[in-house]
Amino acid sequence: MKSQTSLNAAPAAALIEHYRTVRALMPELCRTLTPEDMTVQSMPDTSPAKWHLAHTTWFFENFILVPHAGNYRPFHPQYGYLFNSYYMGAGRMHARLQRGLLSRPTVADILGYREYVNEHVLRLLEQRSGDSQLEFLVTLGLNHEQQHQELLLTDIKHLFSLNPLKPAWHQLAPPPRHTPPVLKFIAGPEGMRQIGHTGDGFAFDNETPRHREFLRGHALANRPVANDEYREFIRAGGYAKPELWLSDGWATVQKEGWQRPLYWNADLTAEFTLGGERELDPGAPVCHVSYYEADAFARWSGARLPTEAEWENFATEQPVTGNFLDSGTFHPVSSGASQIHGDVWQWTASAYAPYPGFKPLAGTLGEYNGKFMANQLVLRGGSCVTPRDHMRVSYRNFFYPQQRWQFMGLRLARDA
Repeated sequence: MKSQTSLNAAPAAALIEHYRTVRALMPELCRTLTPEDMTVQSMPDTSPAKWHLAHTTWFFENFILVPHAGNYRPFHPQYGYLFNSYYMGAGRMHARLQRGLLSRPTVADILGYREYVNEHVLRLLEQRSGDSQLEFLVTLGLNHEQQHQELLLTDIKHLFSLNPLKPAWHQLAPPPRHTPPVLKFIAGPEGMRQIGHTGDGFAFDNETPRHREFLRGHALANRPVANDEYREFIRAGGYAKPELWLSDGWATVQKEGWQRPLYWNADLTAEFTLGGERELDPGAPVCHVSYYEADAFARWSGARLPTEAEWENFATEQPVTGNFLDSGTFHPVSSGASQIHGDVWQWTASAYAPYPGFKPLAGTLGEYNGKFMANQLVLRGGSCVTPRDHMRVSYRNFFYPQQRWQFMGLRLARDA
């Protein structure tokens, strides 16, 4: 990886304003939640909303204020233990599976914690304007916060989906529906191509270094797979045909009793959304499918999933625009566009592994990405709950192949 200071951070005044904007959003996303909503943990992969508010604040306190703010006094001596996530170098931590048992500290306590830390970070930025190392760390913290903004929404959605009342996070108007373009495949180049972060602006360490990859002849679909197409797969018995599935995928289908995407109802006509239950839009990108489901659908279709190098090459010439969190739909929409960015994270066939020459950040921050580079798959493109200014073409998301509570979809590829 490039040195920390060579990954450009915003000028001080712009960074201060960006800090205020980003840090204000997560409490706003929680505005319609009750304290009871914010304490519950619905499964091991999720965290309570209250925990997200606190953990992102702890990140700034632990990695910026404690080591860089002189005589800074932590807000509470036990918060480091309660709100550390997985940074072993930062000390012991509360068990992840027990985050939903923390009725104390209260939501009000944690909002007070955020105010306290915000005040000290802003003061530090003003005092040390032009300190590139500090500005990089704050920029990293803001990108970390934006990741948790997305996780906050997906975790709320999962929690509310388990409630028989089917509550809505917000009363959201259904977006207009459009007929997606006819599915066709667009040929990609064969030969050596560069992928990875170009060095312009911020990037996580796992997006570096930029390097060459050899692409075989291939073609990518002009849009993601739509709900109606995935529904056809289900009705054709896709979940009952072991020959379509990877061995681990078939075992997971049998164990979990999967018969359709997460949040779809049994008759395949409606789905649960952040706005409550609504009729399924046949032309919108299918979402909340695991890698195993995406791979099985691709095989049933006579296609495959793209590699991340194929995906990035396809996306490089297209602007990073689309249906992101900022759009206010909070759900994938049908569109006449390629939808290469936004709407749904797109599974690739690539293992989440280090790029050639990868070097993690120094110290405990090196645990951010590098130690997870095993047994996970890469997703690209962002989703309808990803902040727009958080995304770039080289962004690498990663999850385990059985996970599907994120807005995960797929785009088909073929050999040429």
